[in-house]
Amino acid sequence: MRFILSLFLSATLFVNAQNNYPQDYFSSPLEVPLILAGNFGELRSNHFHSGLDIKTQQREGLRVIAPANGFVSRIKVAHFGYGKALYITHPNGYTTVYGHLQSFSPEIEAFIKQKQYEQESYEVEVFPAADLLPITKGNLIAYTGNSGGSGGPHLHFEIRDKEERPMNPMLFGLDIKDTTKPVVSALFAFPLDENASINKTNTNQKLRLIPLKNGDYNAEPVEAFGNIGFGIETTDRQDLAANANGVYNIQTFFNGSQNFEVDFSVFSFDESSCLNQYIDYEHYVTKRQRIQKLFKKNNPLSMLKPIINDGVLNIADSISSIYKIRVSDFKNNETFVSINIKGRKPTNTKPQTPKTTPYYITASQHTSLKSGNIAVDFYPETFYENFYMDFNVRNDTLTLHKDIVPTRKNFTISYDISNYKDADRDKLFIARLVGFKNYPVYSSTKRNGSVLSTSTKTLGTYALATDTVAPTISPLNFKDGQWLSNFRFLKIKIDDALSGISNYRATINGKWILMEYDYKTNTLTYDFNDNTAIETKNNLKVIVTDNVGNSATFEALFYRK
Repeated sequence: MRFILSLFLSATLFVNAQNNYPQDYFSSPLEVPLILAGNFGELRSNHFHSGLDIKTQQREGLRVIAPANGFVSRIKVAHFGYGKALYITHPNGYTTVYGHLQSFSPEIEAFIKQKQYEQESYEVEVFPAADLLPITKGNLIAYTGNSGGSGGPHLHFEIRDKEERPMNPMLFGLDIKDTTKPVVSALFAFPLDENASINKTNTNQKLRLIPLKNGDYNAEPVEAFGNIGFGIETTDRQDLAANANGVYNIQTFFNGSQNFEVDFSVFSFDESSCLNQYIDYEHYVTKRQRIQKLFKKNNPLSMLKPIINDGVLNIADSISSIYKIRVSDFKNNETFVSINIKGRKPTNTKPQTPKTTPYYITASQHTSLKSGNIAVDFYPETFYENFYMDFNVRNDTLTLHKDIVPTRKNFTISYDISNYKDADRDKLFIARLVGFKNYPVYSSTKRNGSVLSTSTKTLGTYALATDTVAPTISPLNFKDGQWLSNFRFLKIKIDDALSGISNYRATINGKWILMEYDYKTNTLTYDFNDNTAIETKNNLKVIVTDNVGNSATFEALFYRK
């Protein structure tokens, strides 16, 4: 069977290799060996990874080189996400993206700083005309960094098509050394309706994996009946790094016929959150383990190829079957899992009795729930499936199920705060209560008259919280009245203990200055090379405001020749 499958898959891969992706068009964006911290399509929090995370030798400031001719079509500087990001559109219709940058090339840096000073904002997004910032292959375009939501220095690199869909950059000939087979670390079986059973139970079952000498696995034999499915936890590792990355392709076979496939080649951003329906979301929330379901159930994700019966197996009584899972990386290193299934209809299995509540959510309909001063609105297609929801209001605390059900769209929570005193309303915000101690975490809150609302995709417990404490501001590398002639940077730490920083504004001698905000270190940094309104005697003023409007002001004198 293994030999036959290998022949079939080799032919399939040969056909797939004859693609229209240019193999010699894009060169490497870095001048160091390409070693990955993360690869395309791997499973991240609430999304699939949309590019390659390329290691930068644990440092910032490496030169980023244009992999092809083109023009700068977009520049975005943000506190979160990609941080400082550059987008280059190429004549062949593709766009390359570079994220978490430290800075841009001198010409691009001068252009974006001019926009920042014009808008008096560190966060900017611009779309230059095609003839404004032309790019030549091999030229410097930026320097690698750690800006935005990066967990360490690296370059995030993407290739997108004309529809702005991210594609696996390795499809375009970028070579990453990989001779290592993927690893399967967990295997689960799922009964998919009340009449199905796995080993005489109607509950999900973890199956024991038996490693083989060649790197494949056998699973313990399974007794099953009815509609069932399987799921795995799997990762891959390239040769030159220890990172556990995602795999490239998963295929399943039932009695020798392929019945399902997951292809991590391309996806669209608007479907990326469907990851939470692709994995066993409740298991992930409770166990922090991502089990990839090898069957399609109410999921529009285009990476899923439901070849036969959406990957669902129908196991008949007294019939023996074999189920195989093939996991492969981009270099076609492959790992097989083999599962022998014996059909046996149990005689005394009791199906799981679903917990019922007065609140039944029909995924295709708009549902409004209200109690006391709190209302919740679920819009059509907020959820993937129908279910009974826990809904309870006690004073200003809302229990909205547990965060074990994946959402597809945002829903709205509203609080009527007309019973609060006018002086107190401005300091209220909606918080999600997290952790064992129910710590309040700010949920982006809007106010319309006497109603506070938040839009969120996370179920759980919410409450009203009050923030009356202003942010804190303290200098890091200077003191009031100090001479700073030999300083390149001026650094200030800002923090807010409850609702979080909303905005900040810094001036020197009354003129706005650009201060870069790193939320990971709570640091504002000004570069004296900007040379904005600097005199011998200078007055620095920084105003920081939190998310409910509390503000703090810091002022200091410094001298500079």
